[in-house]
Amino acid sequence: MKTASHEGKSKLYGLDHLRALAIVLVFIFHYGHLFASPEWVTTIGKFGWTGVDLFFVLSGFLIASQLFAKTTAPEGISFKDFFIKRFFRIIPAYVVVVAIYFLFPVCREREALAPLWKYLTFTQNLGLDIRHQGTFSHAWSLCIEEQFYLLLPIVLIILLYFKALKRGAILIALFFLIGFAARLYCWYSLVVPFAGDDSFWMHWYKWIYYPTHSRLDGLLLGISIAAVFQFRPALKEEIQKHGNALLGISLLILTVAYFICFNEQSFGASIFGFTLVDIGYGVMVLGAVSRSSFLYKRRSYFTTRLAALSYAIYLTHKIVIHLIQTYMVNEKIEKESNSMLLACVLGSLLAGWLLNILIEKPFLRLREKLIILRHEKTNERHIKEG
Repeated sequence: MKTASHEGKSKLYGLDHLRALAIVLVFIFHYGHLFASPEWVTTIGKFGWTGVDLFFVLSGFLIASQLFAKTTAPEGISFKDFFIKRFFRIIPAYVVVVAIYFLFPVCREREALAPLWKYLTFTQNLGLDIRHQGTFSHAWSLCIEEQFYLLLPIVLIILLYFKALKRGAILIALFFLIGFAARLYCWYSLVVPFAGDDSFWMHWYKWIYYPTHSRLDGLLLGISIAAVFQFRPALKEEIQKHGNALLGISLLILTVAYFICFNEQSFGASIFGFTLVDIGYGVMVLGAVSRSSFLYKRRSYFTTRLAALSYAIYLTHKIVIHLIQTYMVNEKIEKESNSMLLACVLGSLLAGWLLNILIEKPFLRLREKLIILRHEKTNERHIKEG
């Protein structure tokens, strides 16, 4: 996201803190929920699944901010530039990890994978059978992100074409209602019939937790925040005055959400809990990008580095935990020990760093070269035509 240099960097400090928080939450939840772990990890990580929701709010805000800025630029929204940036940011590291899962079965943390075509088309989250296709299940969130990256610029271009951008708020509200109605329908029609059955949890994940319609709220909140900051400068300035208060309010909202979602598979959590979690994180993002908040002002080398590695860590952490626990048990280190946890944390950081320097950074450099080359060719063509 390109803004004025000082302000842009300050904003990134706040968002880096939140990215770091998100990956820590996800890691702790997966470690305590899917692998042998110390009891305290399972206890404190119970709400860690919401780290993905924080990622969704951040993605909605950052991507929408970039696109909204282009709506007022002379050149408008460029599909090519947008998809070049997204492709080289997301796809190379993702394809490498997919290849590792399919080529090296020893790396699989669960029984089996979904079909390869579902990973390559980013549809793995739709109809996911978690009982029989549990390996690399966390790709579901990447599928939703890619679907979002495809649809948002298309919707924006349509709104601009019909000069209906001001009606975007109505469209956002409509999508909120669609998500709520879809969860309600899935709950009563596709989940409740299996209440009391040992497959209830599988159907809950399949129809409530993983589908795109259930996770729109976080992305929509991020888009809403970006819209306010781009198109409502007076309201933005008022928000900027209350950064720390917003952070405090977000913690109160998330505390309420924690108790509502204590049983994640309950009616309250399934229908209202996701939305409340996303509202809590949306308010937190508002606080983090407000000049008056301590998150906005304070830079941390640790959170900056962790934020930079968050995508790579997200992709690889289950592989790392699985391999380290399998190997180190043979070295007489208990799976449930704190020593095993430390080894898995360090291993995940190392794997994330390697994926970042070997795959992510080279492709990001290539991305910048391609964009510069494309712009140079465009300028040359305009000069010739002029």
